Amino acid sequence: MLRIIFLTAPVFVCLFWVIILADNPKSHSAPRSFFAKFMFLPLIIYFSHFLFHAPFPNIFAYFFNILNTYTSLFVFPAYYVYFRLLTVDEKFSWKIHGKFFIPAIIVATIYTVAVLIAPRMEYKTWLYNQNAYIASYYVQFLKTTATLVKITYLIQVIVVLTSNFLLIRKYKDRAEQFYSDILDGKYNYAKRLNVSFLLISIPAFITTALGRYILTKGEYSIFIWWPVFAVMLFIIGYLGFKLKPINPTFEVSTNVDEQPQLSDITSGAQQMILNKLEVEFIQNKAYLNNQLNITDIAKAIGTNRTYISLIIKQVYNQNFCSFVNGYRIEELKRVYNSNPEYTNEVLAQCCGFGSVNSMKRAVYSKTGMSTTEWKNQ
Repeated sequence: MLRIIFLTAPVFVCLFWVIILADNPKSHSAPRSFFAKFMFLPLIIYFSHFLFHAPFPNIFAYFFNILNTYTSLFVFPAYYVYFRLLTVDEKFSWKIHGKFFIPAIIVATIYTVAVLIAPRMEYKTWLYNQNAYIASYYVQFLKTTATLVKITYLIQVIVVLTSNFLLIRKYKDRAEQFYSDILDGKYNYAKRLNVSFLLISIPAFITTALGRYILTKGEYSIFIWWPVFAVMLFIIGYLGFKLKPINPTFEVSTNVDEQPQLSDITSGAQQMILNKLEVEFIQNKAYLNNQLNITDIAKAIGTNRTYISLIIKQVYNQNFCSFVNGYRIEELKRVYNSNPEYTNEVLAQCCGFGSVNSMKRAVYSKTGMSTTEWKNQ
């Protein structure tokens, strides 16, 4: 019974995040909606593992073994698509993203053919003991295709994780040019998510390379690895739940001449934008909106958000996130001096911060002090 609980733990973790991430889909960004569907992939994989190790050979041997192969090879292309949705693509499209799945489909299909043409008894013997010597041509073909699956998986791990780190590095500053919440503006969630995938991929690849039947020989290996998988999948789901688009404006052009420049408008127009910007923040206190982003300000002023970003950078030498939180900290100073009995929760709410953690990080980012030290001064 305990063995069954351990084997199904990763399945229920994935199911939990599928439900949580899919809740109220109309309000979700494209990356979060895609990530909810993405979590079905590890759910299927670990349910297949459960059938293999339980064991349920008659259920696993054909349909779920083939399904597990396709799903395992789809995980990393889908994960790469998710990072593209965070950075360079506004929405998912089979026309745009389908090509990333083609190598996986080809390799998994070759393996499927090998499974289906192999004699039933020889195939099952090989499946549960891949070290067993079987001279059959069909089994030799199975071994070759299984090796091809493992090599493809390893290549995917290396290529996709490297590509995702490059996307994070390239677009890491875009979030802080768009969001006003300092936690939304940080890209650490994306880095942690990629590292978490790396950490779960290593033992997953080892078990794939050595053969799942290895784990059936050592009963205690299930009690070691499966809790690790469950914890890592929970962390991955949580990071996907928290993560917002790194490049929410989806500007992919690297040609500077194609992007709006301050030189495109007169100095008088620049001053007018600056004056309206000060009105929004000094008189209208736009910073009190904890969901504020640069598009909201652009609509209020009636101009291009790129001009606002460039003017903030030129005049104040800050990005949008830092600029907004500067006003929030000044508001925090006024509110705290008048009401020193207020809790951090009340202060954060009064001053436009999305949370207490956002307030603490903003204070530290601006002053280099903790909130307590800052209050004492």
